[in-house]
Amino acid sequence: MTKKIGVIGGGFAGLSAAAYLKKNGYEVVLFEKNDVIGGRNRQFQKDGFVFDMGPSWYWMPDVFEKFFQDFGKTTKDYYALEKLNPAFSIFYDKIKLDIPADPAELPALFESFEEGAGEAFNRFMNSAEYKYEVGMNDFVQKPSKSLLEFASLKVLKGAMKLTLLTKYDKYVREYFKNKYLIQLMEFPVLFLGSAPKNTPALYSLMNYAGLMLGTWYPQGGMHQVVLGMESLIESLGVEVKKSTEITEILVENKRVNGVCLKGGEKVALDGIVAAGDYAHMETLLPVNYRNYTDKYWEDRVFAPSSLLFYLGVDKKIEKLMHHNLFFDESLDQHAVEIYDTPQWPTKPLFYVCVPSKTDDTVAPQGNENIFILMPLAAGVEDTEAIREKYFDIIMDRLEARMEIKIRPHIVYKRSYCINDFKADYYAFKGNAYGLANTLNQTAFLKPKLNNKKIKNMVYAGQLTVPGPGMPPAIISGKLAAQEMEKVVR
Repeated sequence: MTKKIGVIGGGFAGLSAAAYLKKNGYEVVLFEKNDVIGGRNRQFQKDGFVFDMGPSWYWMPDVFEKFFQDFGKTTKDYYALEKLNPAFSIFYDKIKLDIPADPAELPALFESFEEGAGEAFNRFMNSAEYKYEVGMNDFVQKPSKSLLEFASLKVLKGAMKLTLLTKYDKYVREYFKNKYLIQLMEFPVLFLGSAPKNTPALYSLMNYAGLMLGTWYPQGGMHQVVLGMESLIESLGVEVKKSTEITEILVENKRVNGVCLKGGEKVALDGIVAAGDYAHMETLLPVNYRNYTDKYWEDRVFAPSSLLFYLGVDKKIEKLMHHNLFFDESLDQHAVEIYDTPQWPTKPLFYVCVPSKTDDTVAPQGNENIFILMPLAAGVEDTEAIREKYFDIIMDRLEARMEIKIRPHIVYKRSYCINDFKADYYAFKGNAYGLANTLNQTAFLKPKLNNKKIKNMVYAGQLTVPGPGMPPAIISGKLAAQEMEKVVR
């Protein structure tokens, strides 16, 4: 008789796990609390504007391609990708830097800031390419149950080249001295939810991903990736239940035997992949079956939350590109106020995405679709008054750099912050990116994929291996499906 596996959570990890489980011959039902599939990568429409709610950077295109190829498909079967040029722009205190799409142009750009930086860039990227190859093909493809998994001859031979024990900020400064180049090379680790001073230099692989493999955009918005994955799992025969919240995971004799839905209905299952927020998934279990205590989660170093604004503007903003990073204040101070002394930032850095620069379907003609993100410490107080205070801080600086008034042209505005992350995703402390990728929270030191007390239950998503981000979440779903194969029989 075919085993029936439940997947809780319809984000990237849950969609990936459902696809691989179905491919391997199981009956699969995916439960999604919200009315739209995609987790943090949901989308909404209002007054002719189409807003992606979360992820906006399409990096590591090889990971997405590999996922669809595992099912005899390609990304082109579901969405059209466009390589952005410039890849992104950085607004520093005095200058604006456009990052070219062609990697061959980067050494000369670096050299223009600092003598010898062009050759240093090539050396940095040669090392980063090796880390990307080992990291994406060896490290993240393992379930990370123990250190022994990483004891392959290839990894051991290259251990020194991986610079696991070197801090990222120190590593970057071994190559570059110019403050603008340092900030450019440090910013990708922000996707990992950690400050450069706390991140292993291994993660220079992110620089290779961003600067060498390119920054891409799926026409129609980032949610097109979700729609592609949803279409795939439905074509495979996965049953998708939206607006269906799980209130309890039923356990008997150290095995999951089903779930209880909001409203009281029970669904019998032979195994569960818990792909929602890990800490919340644990609360659905009896206390004696949980992997971790409340104190464990309180003691973790969490990646930031975010203050987000979705704006519809009835005017074109000429100086903004698709991706815009505002590094006109101190990254170090903002990082301290996220990780060391959690509080609302004094002088925040922020990011502005304008997909209407690339895609004329996401805003009415002559209008701009603007997405603003300000990193923020998880767990701090969140009120409408505080949100509006920081909206004005951000807009004052944005308008000054653009040299035009934007606020009078806003025809739609929505904010999203800590309270919304908690309500929509049960995100612990309202975090946006899971756990920070510090050395003590990397690989086998992350929360485990397998429930240690229940044989047929595994976890997936940004709070377990490999970590935060869309590509890691896709890989996490695959790893969870592989682990379920081992325990469900």
